[in-house]
Amino acid sequence: MLYRADRVSRPLTALPVHALRPGDGWCDASGDRNYNRLVSLPYPASAERMWRDDALYDIVVVLDHNTRPRLRGKGSAVFLHLVREDYAPTEGCIALKSHDLRLLLQACGPDMALMIIP
Repeated sequence: MLYRADRVSRPLTALPVHALRPGDGWCDASGDRNYNRLVSLPYPASAERMWRDDALYDIVVVLDHNTRPRLRGKGSAVFLHLVREDYAPTEGCIALKSHDLRLLLQACGPDMALMIIP
């Protein structure tokens, strides 16, 4: 999981935790060798900026979607992250309020499976 150390305190969790850096991005170019992986910006292929002006990625859990194996065009940047203030829909991610996400993270460990039921 990733978090913005300049904005929020480190979440309590047994998951591996890494502080985001201003130059972090997430490659969403399906033909690139780093597709669906954290990359450093600027990046030669398409990559989403992880260091956002809004608070959505102040706490981000990288979900195990299309990670092993990574298949072209099967989706990237599927995260569990913070909700928008107006509760607007995500672009394929799961969003929770900060308090709720922190409670969930306290119960999480590296081998935990989270089932999402629409």
